[in-house]
Amino acid sequence: MEQENKILEVAKRTIRTEAQAVTDLVNGIDIAFAKAVLHIHNSQGRVIITGIGKSAIIAQKIVATMNSTGTPAIFMHAADAIHGDLGIVQTNDVVICISKSGNTPEIKVLVPLIKNFKNKLIAITSNKDSFLGIAADYILHAAIQEEACPNGLAPTTSTTVQLVIGDALAISLLELKGFTDKDFARYHPGGALGKKLYLRVQDLAEKNNKPQVLASTSLRDVIVNISENMLGMTVVTADNKAVGIITDGDLRRMLSSGKNIDYLHASDIMSGNPKTIKASSMAVKAREMMEEFNISQLISVDDKGYSGVVHIHDLIREGII
Repeated sequence: MEQENKILEVAKRTIRTEAQAVTDLVNGIDIAFAKAVLHIHNSQGRVIITGIGKSAIIAQKIVATMNSTGTPAIFMHAADAIHGDLGIVQTNDVVICISKSGNTPEIKVLVPLIKNFKNKLIAITSNKDSFLGIAADYILHAAIQEEACPNGLAPTTSTTVQLVIGDALAISLLELKGFTDKDFARYHPGGALGKKLYLRVQDLAEKNNKPQVLASTSLRDVIVNISENMLGMTVVTADNKAVGIITDGDLRRMLSSGKNIDYLHASDIMSGNPKTIKASSMAVKAREMMEEFNISQLISVDDKGYSGVVHIHDLIREGII
């Protein structure tokens, strides 16, 4: 138990140290940040983000965030840059260089090259008076009191702060661009997040069979219809309007009652007023309705009436659930 308590103590101390550094950033954000954001927003080029070591990993995450929120960005490793990759940087690009100390050998070689190209340089550094800080056009001060690492060596608090500044940049640019959920969906067509924003009920229903019986259909034929369409249910229609639904559960309850199925029809066991959803509705709306009514399928309807079925398995398959 003593060891477990020690682990919890270390974990909480780490979280508190990093949380405090992030909180302190609020007072550290100054006009240089706003000017840097405006310069990126008004530039005709891309954002090139570079760094070395753990800062390079943070740079890659910021690049991914910017690309997904409408700001074209490219990662350039600082070490690779001085060995040929500097050709990534084009005339109108803005370069963001991330370095805790701002004085690493690779940074000292890279920064003058960027300045010679006349590209604007934004520094994210914990040391404003470093080689990088002095050379930068805009300094985003990633100030920290201490690393969470007790030896003060492993980048922990410093990389957390760098990451938060990167997120602040990306979201500020998103707001300036008026980036909407529809824009987000365009950049995430294959992901679950994007699907929640563009996938509609009709997109799911059209992939399923369309089970359908009449109220007068014999119960034996109802069972065959449910079995053939493999959705665990069928829709009872009249003039292509959904007037009822019969599920596997309805069949089980009927069979357990001991009634003679030879004299039963769909109308005898169907549930009236079935839950329906417009085919044009978002798939995420179907999920909400299924959760609200504790059901596993919905009947899709359009201007012509019954158009198909959306099942909970469809939502799971697409990552909506």
